Amino acid sequence: MSDDNQVEIPQSFIALFMEPGRSKPAATRFFIAERYELCEDMASLLTQTAQEMLHGLGIAEADVLKRCYQGLAVDNGVFNAVEAEWVVRRLAELSQWPQSAVLLAA
Repeated sequence: MSDDNQVEIPQSFIALFMEPGRSKPAATRFFIAERYELCEDMASLLTQTAQEMLHGLGIAEADVLKRCYQGLAVDNGVFNAVEAEWVVRRLAELSQWPQSAVLLAA
């Protein structure tokens, strides 16, 4: 069995590839798995940075998450807007911050 078959992709991530009225994602499992691993890795990598921002800058959790989102969702960046939002929500989860802290609107 190959490694890509062993990756368990959460439904919250698969939902990013679901089009309204469709029952299957609009991308291959391989593509979704690659994007998931990239997004999960980024969320994990950002945990230390987020803690440093929280304590070093003395800003609220919501502000830390908003700044991380803005950095991820730049035009022509690695992540599209929905992936960036997922990364930030996962970052909040890994940091054990409330999901209500995820206030991404400008």
